[in-house]
Amino acid sequence: MGHYVSFQDELKLRTDMTEEVIRKFLPREEGFAKSMAEAMNYSMCAGGKRLRPLLLMETCRMFGGDLSVAEPFMAAMEMIHTHSLIHDDLPAIDNDDYRRGRLTTHKVYGEAMGVLSGVALLNYAYETMLTAFDIAPENSGIIEAVRIMAHKTGLYGMLGGQSVDVENDGKPVSKDMLDYIYRHKTSALLEAAMMAGAVIAGADKEQTAVIEQAAEKIGLAFQIQDDILDVTSTSEELGKPVHSDEKNHKTTYVTLFGLREASHQVAVLSEEAIELLDSIDQKNEFLKDLIRYLVSRRK
Repeated sequence: MGHYVSFQDELKLRTDMTEEVIRKFLPREEGFAKSMAEAMNYSMCAGGKRLRPLLLMETCRMFGGDLSVAEPFMAAMEMIHTHSLIHDDLPAIDNDDYRRGRLTTHKVYGEAMGVLSGVALLNYAYETMLTAFDIAPENSGIIEAVRIMAHKTGLYGMLGGQSVDVENDGKPVSKDMLDYIYRHKTSALLEAAMMAGAVIAGADKEQTAVIEQAAEKIGLAFQIQDDILDVTSTSEELGKPVHSDEKNHKTTYVTLFGLREASHQVAVLSEEAIELLDSIDQKNEFLKDLIRYLVSRRK
């Protein structure tokens, strides 16, 4: 890859690339279940940072992998993430009307279709991942990547974190429980993305374990930065309501430690993540810059 002129330009270039990959794998809007496909695609095409597929691609690139094999996983990663957002916004959970600056899925298609299109996306993610076998049937990393994705999405990953978060909504939460929620709700999918990218590219068990540790720290830093932005940002900047944590009496890193200590934690965690990546022989400078950018972002 070598050096690039400006990180922002490079980020836009690679995000656009990721966007193209995602759109290539979306379901066709046809037949009797057309409105289901439309609801799925409405959420998938709402923009967003495309952070998880981007991390997957860049980790695959770091280990010199074949990006065409990574593509179905990139699209699937965003499907899994988007499914969680659709369900997060439902009346039964957060009851949010806006996401990424526009109406949420259930506001446009109704609550039942919000439930169904979320589940459909989660399932379509696996259908999509499995197409990687058509591209590279001999790549033994593919089945390992699917296994990682399944594990990090479910009870022991994101959905487990979601359940603990929902159960304790508005209640005081200890630091241990908050860390559990953040590690599962946020870090798990970042771990899935980066580990999948690594194993597809042939990374060994030790390297993959280091990637997992780095991604966990990135996820925590990212989530704490989210807490900070909820207090310091504007709705225009964020594209979603601010001060919602305070309004919902949510325990966050900011309520537990204050802004200064929370910001310090973000800096420490992101530097630790970068040190872990530096300990691996294979390098990707853009990936490190991306991590630094994520934890200093304004939205």
